[in-house]
Amino acid sequence: MIFHGSGAEHDNALIIDVRRLKEWNDGHLASARHIPLQNIAKQSTTLLPDKGQKIYVYCRSGVRSGKARNILRQLGYSDVINAGGLNAAGKLLSDEIIVN
Repeated sequence: MIFHGSGAEHDNALIIDVRRLKEWNDGHLASARHIPLQNIAKQSTTLLPDKGQKIYVYCRSGVRSGKARNILRQLGYSDVINAGGLNAAGKLLSDEIIVN
């Protein structure tokens, strides 16, 4: 599935997939990084050093990405957006879904 447009790559946003590794391997957005929800707090300081950078988080349905958004906000990240599930995030961000 491919969504064409002017995606998040144009505004220097980070796109984070917070699903499990198997879900990531089954398909993810081409420009996404993989940080599972259970690791988001401990890996954020290393992998997400700029707390002012726009960050989109997504999962399968939007529930885990909502939790990730809340965690990142509590850690001081100021511009975190829950992009919902994989397909919704692909449309929102005009990004391609790829399979490992």
